[in-house]
Amino acid sequence: FFLVLFGKMDSGLIPGGCVCALGGLVFGLGLNVSLNRRKYKVAGAIPQDGANPVYIASRAHGNAIEYIPTGIGLILAIISRRYPPWMNYLMLGFTLSRFLFTFGLLGYANMNKPNIPRFFGALGTYLFGIGLAGCIGYLSFND
Repeated sequence: FFLVLFGKMDSGLIPGGCVCALGGLVFGLGLNVSLNRRKYKVAGAIPQDGANPVYIASRAHGNAIEYIPTGIGLILAIISRRYPPWMNYLMLGFTLSRFLFTFGLLGYANMNKPNIPRFFGALGTYLFGIGLAGCIGYLSFND
């Protein structure tokens, strides 16, 4: 938000910040799984119970691993070329959606019940992810 206000949307701060935040989220969620395993003394298989904090932490990390590497790859592919500044908005949208989805899992005691942050985080992940993929096509045809 502040970058938009101060005219930095055309700088490398956006893609670099997004990759940094997304990479940090993956490793932070992995650490969270390890800490929860230790706290609840779970060494083996995690019981599939939507109210189990270890299972919730594991699913948050697993879901991040399903989408974030592709998002990072798309961002890096975009910035390897000259690209229009509006693509930064898609990068930001994808990144914020991943954090919103994560909050929708970790911020609630039971993942069996749908919630608004998780819904909009998932929706944003799909829409902004498809948008980032479309950017590669756009850049390929407009080189």
